[in-house]
Amino acid sequence: MTRHCGPGYAQCIATEGVGWDKRGASQHLRNRVGVRVAHPDLRWWGTRLVAACLVMLPSGCASIEYYLQAMGGQLEVWQRASAIDGVIGDADTAPALREKLRRVLAIREFASRELRLPDNASYRRYADLGRPYVVWNVFAAPEFSLEPVQWCFPIAGCVGYRGYFAEADAGRFAAHLAAEGRDVFVNGVPAYSTLGWFADPVLNTFVHFPELQVARLIFHELAHQVVYVRDDTMFNESFAVAVEREGLRRWIARHGTEADRNLFRLMTERRTGFLRLIESYRERLDALYRSPLSPQSMREQKARVFAEMEADYRRLRTEWGGFGGYDRWFAQNPNNAHLVSVAIYTQMVPAFEALLKREGGDLGKFYDTVRELAARPRAEREAQLKSLSSPQARARALL
Repeated sequence: MTRHCGPGYAQCIATEGVGWDKRGASQHLRNRVGVRVAHPDLRWWGTRLVAACLVMLPSGCASIEYYLQAMGGQLEVWQRASAIDGVIGDADTAPALREKLRRVLAIREFASRELRLPDNASYRRYADLGRPYVVWNVFAAPEFSLEPVQWCFPIAGCVGYRGYFAEADAGRFAAHLAAEGRDVFVNGVPAYSTLGWFADPVLNTFVHFPELQVARLIFHELAHQVVYVRDDTMFNESFAVAVEREGLRRWIARHGTEADRNLFRLMTERRTGFLRLIESYRERLDALYRSPLSPQSMREQKARVFAEMEADYRRLRTEWGGFGGYDRWFAQNPNNAHLVSVAIYTQMVPAFEALLKREGGDLGKFYDTVRELAARPRAEREAQLKSLSSPQARARALL
């Protein structure tokens, strides 16, 4: 989920922003940055962030307003972060959190030692933000298309979502897009990556997840620091998903219990069922949107297709014994933007997994090959990935 690399530094230099009152934005910055950033290190990082943003930020109040909320949110994350070793040693730390953080450090060491992911300061500090999500991502799509609306930023390039550090701000932006006739989906996410520009901390938003979920998330976010391609969200997220999945297999093989293996199988089965459901309805909707129907007829057919998808999910949920892990996704009346949010993370996974297999499972060689692929023109790398992703490989990737 995640997602992941849009907010933070990458979006503090956004090329556009909508829906912010200037006085509210200024007060927001004073409240979250001005008087609270007292630590010398935070002042240094804040200065660096401001300088980078001011140098690269395009002119225009909308851009500045969006930059203010992103900068304030990122600085709050830094301000609240403390070294994990110190939190573990603090007598006031709850025993459950202390044990979770010990396991996080083990996962973090495994990531660099066994998966050859960056050995840096990321995920060696902990921050409690006092809220359930660190950012809320806004996805959007046209009423009759499954192509995502994209937003472009100088560092991250163009991405298929836009992140806000406050749920209300995400809601206002989504409402603005909906008023323009677009399908929208607001999704709270527990973590994101600053692409190696800064040290990303472990957050309260995910530290209490089951251990396999924590490991998956850390492997995924660190993968973004290995390879990141401007203007190609699907490439970036599919690569990170392939890394997280291989990482989980290796973590379980080395450190997993029988309960972990059973949980992993159960997670995989449910994820497979969900993705197959979404893929089947994507195909139906894609065919519908290519048809010559009138807008009104197409709108009616679209509503019926989504209603059928929700009914199929309810049946699938019953087969899972009432497991409701995807209920939140369905709770916002699914639309094209929901489907876009899933496709971004899964479309190219089979190709990356085939590439890893071709490299004999050697992650170092795999990363080098992906870097070479990332340097090629988009059409060329997409053609190569497509050649690696047969229908059979796509089916295996769901497992």
